[in-house]
Amino acid sequence: MSDHVYKSIEVTGSSPDGIQPAVERAIAKAAETVRNLDWFEVLETRGQLGENGSVAHYQVTVKLGFRLDD
Repeated sequence: MSDHVYKSIEVTGSSPDGIQPAVERAIAKAAETVRNLDWFEVLETRGQLGENGSVAHYQVTVKLGFRLDD
């Protein structure tokens, strides 16, 4: 195992299509500006209900870890 130092951030992704697309959207957006992304952890899942109690939208908060430059 390498001796790396990591920093973590939390981001929330959303999607009307499900939990996995919400997670993938959050990671993809963070990857636009954060280098060395290495891992993620799902912290919280929630959603918005539509008419008749159906699920209308998903929100997932993830913690992302990235290696700091040496």
